[in-house]
Amino acid sequence: MPQRTTAEVIDRFNHAFVHHAPEVLDDLIAEDCVMEAIQPAPDGERVEGRQECLAFWRALADDRTTQFGPEDVWVDGDRATILWRYRFGDGPEDSVRGVNLMRVRDGRIVEALGYSKTGASVPLATDSEARA
Repeated sequence: MPQRTTAEVIDRFNHAFVHHAPEVLDDLIAEDCVMEAIQPAPDGERVEGRQECLAFWRALADDRTTQFGPEDVWVDGDRATILWRYRFGDGPEDSVRGVNLMRVRDGRIVEALGYSKTGASVPLATDSEARA
């Protein structure tokens, strides 16, 4: 069987979440996979190992009360960037936008670093005068 490209792996990964099909993830995750979730701030939960990453992602993909929607995907060699929106309710405020930085080796995901827009108030550099 030919090895999957990075684009094919990421397409299947996204498919699992969009279509609530956690079984699609089973052969996409490398034994030495490392992922960092978007929460808790500031660093996110770090998950290491195939079984641990698979359990985390399977639970997320299986949750039919939420909806993941990729907004854009870029692939360059073994790296991919996924811009996404994650909806957890019906209102416009019931979602969060984020990005995953992915790395694929030998047709399997070895790294996934998640970042999102925060709902909490974060002081901006332009607010420095107001804080002084």
